Amino acid sequence: MKTIKSLGLTILALALLAMAPAAIEKSDTEQSHNHNSDIVDLAVQTDVLSTLVAAVEAAGLVETLKSDGPFTVFAPTNEAFEALPDGILESLLMEENRDQLIEILTYHVIPGKVMSSDLSDGMTAETVQGTEITISLSNYGVSVDDASVVQADVEASNGVVHIIDAVIIPQPESDSSY
Repeated sequence: MKTIKSLGLTILALALLAMAPAAIEKSDTEQSHNHNSDIVDLAVQTDVLSTLVAAVEAAGLVETLKSDGPFTVFAPTNEAFEALPDGILESLLMEENRDQLIEILTYHVIPGKVMSSDLSDGMTAETVQGTEITISLSNYGVSVDDASVVQADVEASNGVVHIIDAVIIPQPESDSSY
C-alpha cells in the first residue's frame, strides 16, 4: 500500500511538473537540448542560466563540468541568483571568496545521471560538495531542498540538468557562515 501511494505521488508530481506553466521559455532550452552539448555548453546556450555560467567560470569549474561525468546539475536560474540577499552574489564572485563559491556550486551537483523518473519522495543524494540534498515530491511538483524544479531532464552529453528556482545552500559547519 505504501509503495502504491508513493508511486501514485511520484506519477502525480511528474504529471503536474509536466503540465505546469514553465518559468523557462521553451526557446531557452530547445536550442540547448542537444545531447552533443556538455553541461557547460548547454548552460551557455540557455539565457536564463547566464549567472550560473559566470559563477562556474569564477569558481574555475568549467573544465570539471565539461569532463566525461556523468553529472546531475540542479541549475539555478538568473532570477534565483537575483533573489539572494543584496551583495551576496557579488561577494561570492570575488577571488578571495572562491572557496565558498565552489562549495555552494558543487552542492548543486551530484555524481551520476539522475533523471526525474529516478526520483522518489524523501530521497537523499550526496553532492560533489560532500553533504546531502533532499528530494521532495508533492502535488506541487519536485523540490530539491528549498528549490522547486521548473524544468527537468535537460540532457547533455555528460549528464542531465534540472533547472531550479532558487540557489540551494549547504548547511554551514559551526565554524563557517554564508
